[in-house]
Amino acid sequence: MAPQLPDGDPAPADGALPRSVAERSAGRAFGVYLHVPFCAVRCGYCDFNTYTATELGGGGSLAAYATTALTEVALADRVMREAGLPARPVSTVFVGGGTPTLLPVDDLVRLLDGVRGTWGLAPGAEVTTEANPDSVTPGGLCRLADAGFTRVSFGMQSAVPHVLATLDRTHDPRRVPDVVRWARDAGLRVSLDLIYGTPGESLDDWRRSVESALATGVDHVSAYALVVEPGTRMAVQVRRGELSLPDEDDQAAKYELADDLLTAAGLHWYEVSNWARTPQDASAHNLGYWRGDDWWGIGPGAHSHVGGVRWWNVKHPRAYADRLLAGRSPAAGREVVDAGTAALEHVMLGVRIAEGLPIGELAPPARAAVAGLVADGLVDARAALGMAGTRRVVLTRRGRLLADAVVRTLAA
Repeated sequence: MAPQLPDGDPAPADGALPRSVAERSAGRAFGVYLHVPFCAVRCGYCDFNTYTATELGGGGSLAAYATTALTEVALADRVMREAGLPARPVSTVFVGGGTPTLLPVDDLVRLLDGVRGTWGLAPGAEVTTEANPDSVTPGGLCRLADAGFTRVSFGMQSAVPHVLATLDRTHDPRRVPDVVRWARDAGLRVSLDLIYGTPGESLDDWRRSVESALATGVDHVSAYALVVEPGTRMAVQVRRGELSLPDEDDQAAKYELADDLLTAAGLHWYEVSNWARTPQDASAHNLGYWRGDDWWGIGPGAHSHVGGVRWWNVKHPRAYADRLLAGRSPAAGREVVDAGTAALEHVMLGVRIAEGLPIGELAPPARAAVAGLVADGLVDARAALGMAGTRRVVLTRRGRLLADAVVRTLAA
């Protein structure tokens, strides 16, 4: 079951944005997220807005998706121009899901061509698609690279069959080195996504997964702690006692092990759950989220943020398609981010990245609290003292494990 949409104000039927979104827009990058809500199977732990590829028909179907999504691209262009936003080429495109590579390659190319034809792509733009290891071919990856995709993020999750089975993942882990090689041969940068903390996963299982990912030679790894959300099949299994979740110490040990192995292999953390070999290997699209840039989310359930206005689309693909077919915005609700919320989010997102947050941007009480965080080993002392330049809040590894506590302290 997908999560409920947030509470918010009603969104205008035409999707119109206030003129305030154009203020200081020249200093903000613009990204596009394209949500493809289809999967071959629905994993028991997943609470994303996804549907199996065969359960929907009409305008909400997989076959109609690219045409429907391009209708929202056209609406987005009109809405932003009418709000007075200047023309900005797209810095990043991220096709996520779901499993975007369940779409025919030609449809993925159509989507990118639609974005490029509407706004243009900035020089060196990053264009990523997510993929499952069992949903790509060498020829398809070459076609994507030829069309302008620059990066692929594979959902590896684990190298251990019993862990994959618990997660309801269907791919053969032995295929992962092959798909990484195909993607790199096509000229694409490659990221592997891993999940730790699956019920029944030992520390040795996790070590095997991280070492297997590194053995492929990738330059980017994401490692996320499993969170079992209410309403998912796994949450029901846990409630019935069929599965047991690991404790916080187990999760911390696995994070530390990943950090040790990835760092030793030459990858460096740039966000709490992400490691890259060089700054160029980091996900520019996700950095745009953490830095508060503008992005328009295309697709059912997709979220957007432009100039301090945040909104979210209706979740069901048929409802999404029906609204666009009727000439209406698919937005279900929205909110204008007030100054207090913006300040909190600036702290919450800024401290998660390795470049940290300038201490001068904090409120006076938060600045005074930094010394205590340094003493507790949560914030790097050299960065806080400005020994490498501007005084900044940069998390230590212990601070990364307790990032929420750091944010609570700085936001108090």
